[in-house]
Amino acid sequence: MRGRDKLTERIDGESLLRRMSNRAIASDLGPVVVTLPDPDHPRVAEVDGLKLRPVYVPDAAEGMAASIRAGVAALPPETQAVIILPADMPDLTAQDLQTLAHARRPGVILRGASGQRPGHPVLFPAEFFGALRHLRGDQGARPVIAAHAERSELVPLPGEHALTDLDTPEAWDSWRAARTPRG
Repeated sequence: MRGRDKLTERIDGESLLRRMSNRAIASDLGPVVVTLPDPDHPRVAEVDGLKLRPVYVPDAAEGMAASIRAGVAALPPETQAVIILPADMPDLTAQDLQTLAHARRPGVILRGASGQRPGHPVLFPAEFFGALRHLRGDQGARPVIAAHAERSELVPLPGEHALTDLDTPEAWDSWRAARTPRG
């Protein structure tokens, strides 16, 4: 992002992080945990006042695994499943999260998909929490999914919701141009 924080980029007057946090809350699927680098990080202000639990990740520089470990460790003990929702995917909706949750079955990892192309979010039943707590590096939960490929299924989501990931200024520009009404 050339020095910009993609999660504080604005969409319709709010940051991407706030937008995605609000969508997770609106899904009404359970407690929402948002991982943040530290209590003084600028992203904290973006979720201030929302009904969620901020979890600070002192080793966030390690990569996505540190955030997943911290987020899973912060879940209430009675949690039956977790949906990992990367906050840089602006097209995912509360309905998409509900679609994934309603498809939940014991022992099956569910991945949001566009056609046969896997994407996000990903739902992990509680039996995978131990594996998620032992992740390392910046691969996210891919090693857990790969180790249990025979127990992973795709859940179709509308359009490109499961794949739209904004990691560069060019991706942001293209996405914004595509959503701006023409004419």
